[in-house]
Amino acid sequence: MSTKANTTELAYRELRRRIIESELTPGSHFLEQELGLMLGFSRTPIREAAIRLQGEGLVQIVPRHGIRIVPTSISDIRNIYQVLISLESTAAGLVASRADIDLAPLTQACDNMSAAFERGDMLTWAAEDEVFHETLVALSGNARLARVVMNCRDQVHRVRRFTQMVKAHPQPLESIDEHRAIIDAMRCGDAAKASDLYRAHRERGWRDQTDVLQQYGIQQA
Repeated sequence: MSTKANTTELAYRELRRRIIESELTPGSHFLEQELGLMLGFSRTPIREAAIRLQGEGLVQIVPRHGIRIVPTSISDIRNIYQVLISLESTAAGLVASRADIDLAPLTQACDNMSAAFERGDMLTWAAEDEVFHETLVALSGNARLARVVMNCRDQVHRVRRFTQMVKAHPQPLESIDEHRAIIDAMRCGDAAKASDLYRAHRERGWRDQTDVLQQYGIQQA
């Protein structure tokens, strides 16, 4: 890879990371020069990175007005959760149907979530919550399912980081209790119950995330 291409790739990765982590406020505008100074790149790799990110729907290049950070819309999250609710609930059923699977990593993630919540460390709480969901999908043994789910991960993570930044992340204790109930169903080998509990868990998450987005004025259809 040439030096120019490598610089553009680095600019793309860093700009994308800051968008996904909500370090760049959704809906905000930046000039290429501003972003270049912020990220430590010249205008050319920033421009090329922005073109790539516009194709992913993360930014909008506005002629003579710079680069707009595109907010995650209600319709985006609805579509993503429809995928997650379907595939992850299927994964939960698959895990429950396999008697040979060690559920200890899922229990450990719940324990870590509880400990993080007790000390008020919501960043770690959220990270362990993601560990729970990603581990469960991996344990399903369906690599194709896991790949599709992981493709949705960044947008879900982005909304979560936004809710953390505005101090509005909903019901952490309820999430932990729901996780433990799902584990219990898996341990009993009850695939239907595990799948139903997981579906209800993700549906509640969708409703809570929607409420937060609407509360902060992100209401695109």
